[in-house]
Amino acid sequence: MALLLIIVLVVGVWWMFFRDKEHNHGPKQQPLKVGKHSAEFNQSVSSVVTEYLSLKETFVNADTAKIKEQQRKFLAAIDSMKLDDLKKDTSGIFQSAQLLIGDIRSNAEAISKETDITEMRQDFRMVSENLFPLLKTIRYEGEKLYWQNCPMAFGEGKDASWLSNTEEIINPYLGKNHPEFKGTMLHCGEIKDTIQ
Repeated sequence: MALLLIIVLVVGVWWMFFRDKEHNHGPKQQPLKVGKHSAEFNQSVSSVVTEYLSLKETFVNADTAKIKEQQRKFLAAIDSMKLDDLKKDTSGIFQSAQLLIGDIRSNAEAISKETDITEMRQDFRMVSENLFPLLKTIRYEGEKLYWQNCPMAFGEGKDASWLSNTEEIINPYLGKNHPEFKGTMLHCGEIKDTIQ
């Protein structure tokens, strides 16, 4: 009986400590390290940010023809994003980024179908609301950006946010040529967050 107990113990110890070593399938895939994107990836994301900031500026000036022209450039930058760096990650960042990009694309396309500046601004609001979490999700490594908000962008209690590369508030929703406020609300808003 004691011999049987010893044999069971030896087999159990062998099973626990040595079996996994025989069936080792190589190192586990590691999550993408912060701050380690390729130059190609960073350049493509910077292009999206640059085109977005130009789009924001066209909304400040309320020039619908230029808004539609810049919207096409922004879409081209979105379509040219190089996301291969994110495929190395195992935590779902690539899939999350793809979903956010789809929403950004959909709202950016809607801008070109609108004729009313207020409706265009609503679509731009949704582009911004999806671009901000996209940049956080992919761990944006470019210039510092400010997440700014106007509490009355679409009337009392109807706020909207946008990204800016400066601390100065230049409101794309109540810009220079707003039908009601003209340029008096151009600087309405505050910084809510940053990406750096």
